[in-house]
Amino acid sequence: MTILHLDSSITGENSVSRVLTKHIVEQLAENEVVHRDLVAAPLDHLTLGAFTDSSVLDEFLAADTVVIGAPMYNFTVPSQLKAWLDRILVAGRTFRYREDGSVEGLASGKRVIVALSRGGFYGEGSPAAGLEHLETYLRGVFGFIGITPEFVAADGIAVGPEVRERAVANALGEVERLAA
Repeated sequence: MTILHLDSSITGENSVSRVLTKHIVEQLAENEVVHRDLVAAPLDHLTLGAFTDSSVLDEFLAADTVVIGAPMYNFTVPSQLKAWLDRILVAGRTFRYREDGSVEGLASGKRVIVALSRGGFYGEGSPAAGLEHLETYLRGVFGFIGITPEFVAADGIAVGPEVRERAVANALGEVERLAA
């Protein structure tokens, strides 16, 4: 079984999403791991030529499990992660349109685990809930290609050191549950 491990946080050693993805991969460590750091080796933004380069898509399709570190930047995904997503959302390879206009996801059967980190609180009922476009976007994108992603979230990491520590501990506990 192959794991594709993606990190997209720009904060290096201070990154909560990188701590979480590392822990997730360690829990699944008996597998082959392909690591792609989208910050250290960024992909170019989407151009027409990007559709002819299928190496990123092939890497995604070859993986049984995909572990993604997704910090929230300005209420959505980092541009580095968006550039990667642009290369895996390919008509005829990961989805197709039916004659009636509906979509069929072609990438089902993969496990996708997303480690979210958010500076504030964006859950249902919170004052900022309407600004949450990270988890909802990723849920929609992966659903479009036939995958129901699993999420681990550390929320409130910019509120203060104690809240950050508690959020990371809770998320690491959730990782343990997912790996079981």
